[in-house]
Amino acid sequence: MSDLLVPLYALPTPPALPEGLVVRPALPPEHHVVTAFVGKHFSPGWVSECTVALAARPARILIAIENGELAGFACHDVTARGFFGPTGIDPAKQGRGIGRHLLLRALDALKSDGFAYAVIGAAGPVDFYVKTCGAIEIPNSTPGIYRGLLR
Repeated sequence: MSDLLVPLYALPTPPALPEGLVVRPALPPEHHVVTAFVGKHFSPGWVSECTVALAARPARILIAIENGELAGFACHDVTARGFFGPTGIDPAKQGRGIGRHLLLRALDALKSDGFAYAVIGAAGPVDFYVKTCGAIEIPNSTPGIYRGLLR
């Protein structure tokens, strides 16, 4: 999986959220809820990254909430400065625009922090990122920052 580069000066406006959804930064007392969600649906490595995002001030993780339950999350500026991710949506809630909204809000936070470009490390759904935020593949970026990662 290659890294992607995103020009932050040309971001589209995030789409409207489906009714009943709220996106906001996670709060410290929600640490256990967020990390349990990430551990259940994703990976231990992502739990570690979310822990770092939750410890930052301000938090570097946005969460999507629907009917009082976590629907998804997006981290930014965690694994490396200017990096987006990890991000994930509850599999039962995918396909409703939640991921697109979280992505664009997190990228906008990076832009507000003074970055002109963001990196999406080891990007999974490349076509999604290309269509949503104009991402381009960074040649020879595999395995990138994750080279030699302990698992």
